[in-house]
Amino acid sequence: MEKAAVLGAGSWGTALALTLADRGLDVVLYGNEPSIAEDVNVNHRNSKYLPEIELPANIRGSVDIRDAAGMPLILLVVPSQVARIVLKQLAEVGISKDTLLISCTKGIDPEDGSLMHELLESFFPGNPIAVLSGPSHAEEVAKRMATLATIGSADEAIAEQAQEVFRLPWFRTYTSSDVIGIEIGSVVKNVFAIAAGAADGLGLGDNAKAALVTRGLAEMTRLGVALGAREETFRGLSGIGDLIVTCYSVHSRNNRVGRYLGEGRTLQEAIDAMNQVAEGVPNAKNAFELARKLNVRTPIIDQTYEVIHENKPCARALKELLSRDPRPEHD
Repeated sequence: MEKAAVLGAGSWGTALALTLADRGLDVVLYGNEPSIAEDVNVNHRNSKYLPEIELPANIRGSVDIRDAAGMPLILLVVPSQVARIVLKQLAEVGISKDTLLISCTKGIDPEDGSLMHELLESFFPGNPIAVLSGPSHAEEVAKRMATLATIGSADEAIAEQAQEVFRLPWFRTYTSSDVIGIEIGSVVKNVFAIAAGAADGLGLGDNAKAALVTRGLAEMTRLGVALGAREETFRGLSGIGDLIVTCYSVHSRNNRVGRYLGEGRTLQEAIDAMNQVAEGVPNAKNAFELARKLNVRTPIIDQTYEVIHENKPCARALKELLSRDPRPEHD
């Protein structure tokens, strides 16, 4: 491939555009803010989201989705809340049946609960589709720091094609056929990152945070397996790997939202303090509803949902988690 488009000009989309550009591709970085496109084209920067990073000359900013339509490779990196809108626009202008579509969005469609690969399939049923996820903060990817991720597709040949795109000295990927497991891990890890941030805001310390991450992994696995995912996927990069980095990293937007909540700020105050979307906020509701639908026990997700969407104080949520009835660890 010689050309590609990245849908979404936030920090993650910009970092992935840089990765593709380093691979030698001419990249269109599509977003809805003309000032970002101009900044990319004139100054070779995305000053709003990654101000310290100089972008290669083979990245071009655009606010016209028609510029993306003719590309042989398209990455979906917009927030999940608007993914359906953007994909509808892309479908209206049309793409080739051979275009490889890779979802790098970590979320669930709020309209019907579809995972991102399912949403892509609904708009482009004949196209090759893959997903990419793993411990990959945009700030470090943009600095070309060592990063590993997982690429998933039900078709091994498609997964290997996508893997070849992301083969760089500092960016290594592994393939998997468990697309559901990869996507569920990427969704619910953001919810646990908010809970971990709340633990930081409450000043709970390392013991509590390690326990929260461990029990979060158990919930993630139960939920994924109930959807048909494989248990071993959650022991990999897109499961425990992404969970660890999102719960502990200073780059984590979801952790920051949780920390603000733990310190006593309202959800709106926490969101207002951010300049990017924290996917864990809508995903908490989506994950909570999915767990109810599947009849899966998810106490951390439940409490995080109530903190975010029902204004439950973090300290009360913590107390209720710790006072639950005793049970075996692997029940």
